[in-house]
Amino acid sequence: MKTITVIDSHTGGEPTRVIVQGGPDLGTGTIAERAVVFEEKFADILRAVIGEPRGNDVLVGALLCEPDDKANAAAVIFFDNAGLLDMCGHGTMGFAVTLNYLGKIGLGAYTIETRVGTVGVEVLQPNRFRIKNVQSFRAEKDVCLELPEFGQVTGDIAWGGNWFFITEQAPVGLELSNSNILLQYTSQIRQQLREMKFDAVAGCEVNHIELFGPSHDNNADAKAFVLCPGGAYDRSPCGTGTSAKVACLAADGKLQPGEIYRQESIVGSVFEATYEVSGDKVVPFITGSAHISGENKLILDPADPFCYGIE
Repeated sequence: MKTITVIDSHTGGEPTRVIVQGGPDLGTGTIAERAVVFEEKFADILRAVIGEPRGNDVLVGALLCEPDDKANAAAVIFFDNAGLLDMCGHGTMGFAVTLNYLGKIGLGAYTIETRVGTVGVEVLQPNRFRIKNVQSFRAEKDVCLELPEFGQVTGDIAWGGNWFFITEQAPVGLELSNSNILLQYTSQIRQQLREMKFDAVAGCEVNHIELFGPSHDNNADAKAFVLCPGGAYDRSPCGTGTSAKVACLAADGKLQPGEIYRQESIVGSVFEATYEVSGDKVVPFITGSAHISGENKLILDPADPFCYGIE
């Protein structure tokens, strides 16, 4: 039998499961190169850790790795039930609270290697974190789609560490009670993008869909509903999605450098964001809270027919 030790956390309600012991040996190289090895040779481990019967569609996984550059605190590969993620904002906070729990980092600023570049993490308090994300930008404005059941929708395509289609059009209010119809709507948007063979850049699928509406919380500027690649909706305000939104607001002149923007999730948690200008792009800073929720040793028994998940 093989065992894998994981630590679970949640960031604004969205779970992260970090593999801290017993993960696959990915060899040496950059974290981007090791991520390819993980995806090509150890997809069974990915399914075992976050898929049913041990996990669920909402769960985001993270593999703790040694950094290629020892000046960085750690390296991480994020994944969900659809495969590897380029980056993950809520997951970076979940990863940071896990490193803090393990005693690998304390209060202060650190850098972490991800598949798409090095990101900064500042531990403000034991459960409060500020991320310096990768450069973000809007790639396309006013992309029009025709949905089979909902009609026309117009939105922007933006990068915030993952690719997003962002729109303020929604068939119903952004409330938790409307999650089923919001899932149908956002799934149709993503399917239409696929049928159009719309790539943000060559070979890069727009696999996150982000809806915006008014917030009823005086501490938030907007409320978001985010469809993740695996088909579940994000319980957090979505760190990469907040970054992509900030890039759009900056491009439209609606948010100035250093000005605070607050994004509420479908469950009511809030991220705070600011940005700095970097050439024709922005560097977002996202602040939120994460908490440890469990520590577990997963047992992979080869006699178990669902040892590596239910496909």
